[in-house]
Amino acid sequence: MRLRLFLIPLFVVLGAVAVWAQTDPLLSQNYAVPTLYNPAQAGSTELLRIRAGGRLQWVGVDNAPATFIGTADMPLSLFSKRFGVGAVVMQESMGLYSTLAIGAQAAFKFRKFGGEFSVGLAFGMYDQGFKGSEVVLPDDDDFHEGSDDGLPTTDVHGTAFDASAGVSYTHKYFNAGISCSHLTSPKVTMSTDAGGAGGRAGEGESGERVFEFEAKRTFYFQAEGNIPVKNTLFDIMPAVLVASDLTNTSAVINARARYRKFLSFGVGYRWNDAVIATVSAEFKNFFIGYSFDYSTSAIAKASSGSHELFLGYSLRIDTGNKNKNKHKSIRIM
Repeated sequence: MRLRLFLIPLFVVLGAVAVWAQTDPLLSQNYAVPTLYNPAQAGSTELLRIRAGGRLQWVGVDNAPATFIGTADMPLSLFSKRFGVGAVVMQESMGLYSTLAIGAQAAFKFRKFGGEFSVGLAFGMYDQGFKGSEVVLPDDDDFHEGSDDGLPTTDVHGTAFDASAGVSYTHKYFNAGISCSHLTSPKVTMSTDAGGAGGRAGEGESGERVFEFEAKRTFYFQAEGNIPVKNTLFDIMPAVLVASDLTNTSAVINARARYRKFLSFGVGYRWNDAVIATVSAEFKNFFIGYSFDYSTSAIAKASSGSHELFLGYSLRIDTGNKNKNKHKSIRIM
């Protein structure tokens, strides 16, 4: 039983690394929270846009990854120029690990080539934790030792400065952008006295055990279309998100249809991982979106699937009569 208690969280962590080796969660409904991946998307609509929700991965597997996200962004007009501001909060637990990221975003926008370019930056904090008090190392066989200097035995965490940057372009029928998260590859340094978790352990000046975790610099390409179907009440809305830390690459592809600019439904594919079914609705100022992932890997034998649910509220913002660059984002047309 003790061996099982240790191997279950270890299996979850290793399984998550095999599917998604980058630092950030890869959402099936990434198009619902675009500012999570690219700060240039802040203020991309004429609305104060608030979104909150989460992802429960591999339901049925103990200690499987669970992610909760909140975003808010709005346009801003200053000195006859168009800007966007936003905020992002992301909390994730995975096995014995936990992550908290908080960031503030700002974007500068200008018209060119019949659309709008946006350049964005984000700054914030990145907190990593590890539940060392729940580690169980069996010592009653020939393959394990009852202690390991590479693992903390108390609950620990640490915090580091984080930054990201991105650019995007919005046209009448599509939106595309590239970005980089964890721009400085922040290293969270922790000790058993101050708290923290990580991958490498050493000795501090006072003899305390020191651990270090590095958030990998990750690059994203994100694109979404909004193509009206002639003489119908439907729009076709393809979307793609590609993520890479230059060692591992993954992608989520979605194909959705929207009826009367109200009800959307579609299918998608998470590269080498799962097939996706999505449905969402927009009514007045409210948004709700749900997706279900059915794994195509061996994890399907232990899990009933993964679920995402997002809720949102939008409020139209008056950016002032002097703003000559007003446009309607493809997300609200």
